[in-house]
Amino acid sequence: MVGKDKKISSKTTTVGLVVGDYVVLAADKRATANTLIAHKMVKKIHKIDEHVAMTISGLVADAEFIVEQARYIARKYFLDIGSPIKIGSLASHIALILNAYLRVSPYIVQLLIGGYDRRGPHLYYVDLYGSISEEKYMATGSGSPVALGVLEQGYREDLSLDEAKELAFKAVATATLRDGFSGEGVDIVIIGPETYVEETKMFKQKIIVSEK
Repeated sequence: MVGKDKKISSKTTTVGLVVGDYVVLAADKRATANTLIAHKMVKKIHKIDEHVAMTISGLVADAEFIVEQARYIARKYFLDIGSPIKIGSLASHIALILNAYLRVSPYIVQLLIGGYDRRGPHLYYVDLYGSISEEKYMATGSGSPVALGVLEQGYREDLSLDEAKELAFKAVATATLRDGFSGEGVDIVIIGPETYVEETKMFKQKIIVSEK
């Protein structure tokens, strides 16, 4: 068991960007406990349902709880209303949870919530204070300053989907060169109209693709 001073954390690099009808999310695969590399094959992009996913950074236990809350909210909404929850509504629900516990027992997380609903593709950034903003591109985690620089240099709204995937990979991969808490490989998720695709690109260049 990891001691109190060695909590498993996702000091990490995650990025998201919106291009055309798609949201592209990407994250590295390393989990750390202080300076210890605790795991090399962690998933930091979590599927909420068929049209939305969430990237996590921060304390793993806190982040996993928030992921399960998001899944519950999305599922309950679908059962009650009969249609998928709007991406903005889900992000607002999560932001309210984080804000409600801020002064009692804060959840140490940074989140990107991205997906596609009937209004199109959306990407939201939510921090531990419950602050929320919609973005065209964003990065979180310990490697985010480097990743954000790569995104700012390479992002255009008219990027093709392949170019967007390559930019997301480059942003995370470049961050790992400067951030010892990020590494091993990059998970990529593409969400769009009737589309949810996961890819994993290890730094040895092996690519695994699965369509959900």
